[in-house]
Amino acid sequence: MPDAKISPTVSLHRCPITSTTFPELPLPDVHVVTSAGLRIPAHSAVLAGASHVLESLLDQQRESSDRVVSVPGVPFEAVSAFVRFLYTARCSEEEMEKYGIHLLALSHVFLIPQLKQKVTKGLAKTLIKENVVDVLELAKLCDAPDLSLICMKLIARHFKSVEKTEGWKILQDHDPWLELEVLQFMDENALRRKRTRRLRREGSLYLQLSEAMECLEHICTEGCTSVGPLDVEPSKTPCSKFATCQGLQMLIRHFASCKKRVNGGCSRCKRMWQILHLHSSICDHSDHCRVPLCSQFKQKEELKKGGSDSEMWQQLVRKVVVAKAVSSLTPKSRSTQMKMSDDTMDVQPIKCYRISR
Repeated sequence: MPDAKISPTVSLHRCPITSTTFPELPLPDVHVVTSAGLRIPAHSAVLAGASHVLESLLDQQRESSDRVVSVPGVPFEAVSAFVRFLYTARCSEEEMEKYGIHLLALSHVFLIPQLKQKVTKGLAKTLIKENVVDVLELAKLCDAPDLSLICMKLIARHFKSVEKTEGWKILQDHDPWLELEVLQFMDENALRRKRTRRLRREGSLYLQLSEAMECLEHICTEGCTSVGPLDVEPSKTPCSKFATCQGLQMLIRHFASCKKRVNGGCSRCKRMWQILHLHSSICDHSDHCRVPLCSQFKQKEELKKGGSDSEMWQQLVRKVVVAKAVSSLTPKSRSTQMKMSDDTMDVQPIKCYRISR
């Protein structure tokens, strides 16, 4: 440490606070002492105004002619960047990259939330697999929950690589509770992702069912390409939801000609019954509805109220109604549409969703 032997005070070109940079300030009246014994001149009013902890330390030395704030265990350059932040509320990217960990510790010790917020954002940008465990441990010690969460997510995404690092091995040996917390977070995160995927699949399914209901009404009132009411000539131009409409038309044609449906042995006919039943449950004008069996299903539902499957069915109906309302508020173009196979003639929404009756 040659500088420490030459003089206990920092040379002018290394000092963060000088009369040149801040000519309006009086002479320094306090020194910040680093671990190398170097002394950084500063102003007690600025330090006290930035931190209540520093204010308390300086008040204890009010009668002393040589007031000092000792910062052991931190490199001089990091302490210099810390003092400079107290004056300017700024920290360069280079300082953040080199001394971010030290600045986070100092912001926690001296209770400077503005610095902690800046350092948290800076460290989050520099996280890599090799240092994420070390940063996580420091974030836990320094009460930086945002940074802890970012570290946890990075570890969860790249756990196979992180568990091979030296930091993870040290964590296993010296902090099993934090290791357990990380593993629990990974399990909960996996469950959340699984639940999110399930909810998205269900939401997509209800939207498909809602679209099938719209297409059924369209076919039974206006007609579409090959299927329609007897008194209306079906349009030869495919509608905007032809992928769904075409599947329903094929299903209706099969339903009309199937020989097994009387005995309930055809799976495609069962799907058609389910579609008609679902339509009747959400239809608000069954008295003059042109969809077949709508009023009959309504009457049947009235007689069956309170049955064992009534609540489950009503829940399905509510979700389809909500999906219909949501779809009416979104743009008409759909990025994904149901695809129909000509050889199977299956209606995709009903195939995906099994309704027990």
